[in-house]
Amino acid sequence: MPLPSVCVSIVTYNSARYIRRCLEAVLEQRGIKLDVVVVENASFDGTLQILQDFGERIRILRQEVNRGFAEAQNIAIRFSRAEWVLTLNPDVLLQPDFISTLVAAGEAHPKAGTICGKLLAIGPDFERLPERLVDSTGIFFTPAMRHFDRGGREPDQASFDRPEYVFGASAAAALFRRSMIEDVAVEGCFFDPDFFAYREDADVAWRAQLLGWKCLYTPAATAYHVRTLIPGNRRAVPAAINMHSVKNRFLMRIKNATGGLYRRFWLPMTARDLVVLAGMLFWEPRSLPALWHAAKCVPAALRKRRQIMRRKRVDDEVLAQWFSFAPAAQPLTTVAPQVRAAAVMGSPELVEMNDVA
Repeated sequence: MPLPSVCVSIVTYNSARYIRRCLEAVLEQRGIKLDVVVVENASFDGTLQILQDFGERIRILRQEVNRGFAEAQNIAIRFSRAEWVLTLNPDVLLQPDFISTLVAAGEAHPKAGTICGKLLAIGPDFERLPERLVDSTGIFFTPAMRHFDRGGREPDQASFDRPEYVFGASAAAALFRRSMIEDVAVEGCFFDPDFFAYREDADVAWRAQLLGWKCLYTPAATAYHVRTLIPGNRRAVPAAINMHSVKNRFLMRIKNATGGLYRRFWLPMTARDLVVLAGMLFWEPRSLPALWHAAKCVPAALRKRRQIMRRKRVDDEVLAQWFSFAPAAQPLTTVAPQVRAAAVMGSPELVEMNDVA
């Protein structure tokens, strides 16, 4: 039996600090056929020279300008025809069977379009921390339409050791089924290029849920992630990233939020919007251009919304179960009758659901 083919798509931008060890760990992966595609986003710190040391073991797609994470990932995804795509950040260190474990879980659960493992926190330069802390076990959304990493910066414990369905995966290390990529892409793009960077994985997760795809969390697959973008640490983040973060929270809502969700959660959504606006006015004025950039993107976002909603396969009652102030997860066993049959070839016919854990 041929080995499953996996494209590992990495976007680099001034990633010299981590990319060598990241790629060495990728090339040590077992039990899969690898196609490593690196989109080099016009770095100026020596990243390209490090990439060239790997010769023909990787494929480098050089960009003349920084195209952002979202569009660069789209470029890598289109460049390969592998049946699976693992999006990977340069500051992630995979364990040797990480990818094969994810693929095996995906093959056992054909309705899962996204599979994620247990990402553990690690210090700068991949230095182990004194305590085993979780970085991400998938993402969840609150009724205020905020999204967080499940277990982020919490001690690793038994509750993170069971496979289950989660809302979505952090694109720092997420495995996507090619058929899902093709099914949920809008205007030929899996990640929305208007996002540039930040929240593009949450946008994909929400769209995939609307179209009936599942995200499977598989704790047997482990990796380590150096994370600099931590909620509550905005002052340490470049102003441009904060601006895109604000812009994208509104674009994501425009594209994906249904009327049913608004009716259920209008109060926490509105309260959070007011907090964001006040924060920009009084504490973070450098993010105010986000409103102008978001406004420029509204016509395209509305056009994409119409395409998504025409193909929506999941009822609001089912989707609303995922929006909780406590991290939501669902077991692998039961089936929700509310999900409409999918009419598009390659999409899941129904979604396995249960009450929010």
